[in-house]
Amino acid sequence: MKLTTITNISVDGVIQGGGGPYEDRRGGFERGGWLTPFVDAETTEFTGHKYEDAAAFLLGRWTYDVFANYWGTMSPESNPIAAGLNTHPKYVVSNTLTDPGWTNTTVLTGETVKPKIAELKASAGGELLVPGGGILHRWLLANRLVDELTLLIYPVIVGQGTRLFPTDGIDAALELLSSRSTPKGVTIQTYRPAGPPEYATASPNPVE
Repeated sequence: MKLTTITNISVDGVIQGGGGPYEDRRGGFERGGWLTPFVDAETTEFTGHKYEDAAAFLLGRWTYDVFANYWGTMSPESNPIAAGLNTHPKYVVSNTLTDPGWTNTTVLTGETVKPKIAELKASAGGELLVPGGGILHRWLLANRLVDELTLLIYPVIVGQGTRLFPTDGIDAALELLSSRSTPKGVTIQTYRPAGPPEYATASPNPVE
């Protein structure tokens, strides 16, 4: 399977609490719901297809809890996202979750995480979709396990909150695979990691 991340992100890199005012108040975050005004039919359709077509899902603990309490309560027939999440295998990375209540969920803990992800990636067909962002995404990128990144970039500067990329993390070149924009200005970019970036070795000549 191809490991693909999908992330809602602001222009200034914020991933926290985009879906609603009370979705994620950690760290005193007070600017939740920043993506909602920009969601249109095209954004909804694109996201729905990604979830519905995924072969399996890999989730961090925070995302798992949020999704289980929301999408996990819905009928698969009610929504493409609910259809994908409620009918396909889910793997959650957690050292504390022992009894997941969401059907078809497997907990990956400690030293089992990396071998299991490698096993899933080696299996045939489809995408192993990693929604959200945060610790799991950064770990996957640091371990060079991501095959594609899909970023839904919303035209807003949030100004506070958790960012997708840390201020001191790995570096990586990215190959742009596809790019589109929606009527409300959401830019959907899909990238493939392309090894280490190239850096200039000399300053450019000043313009005469």
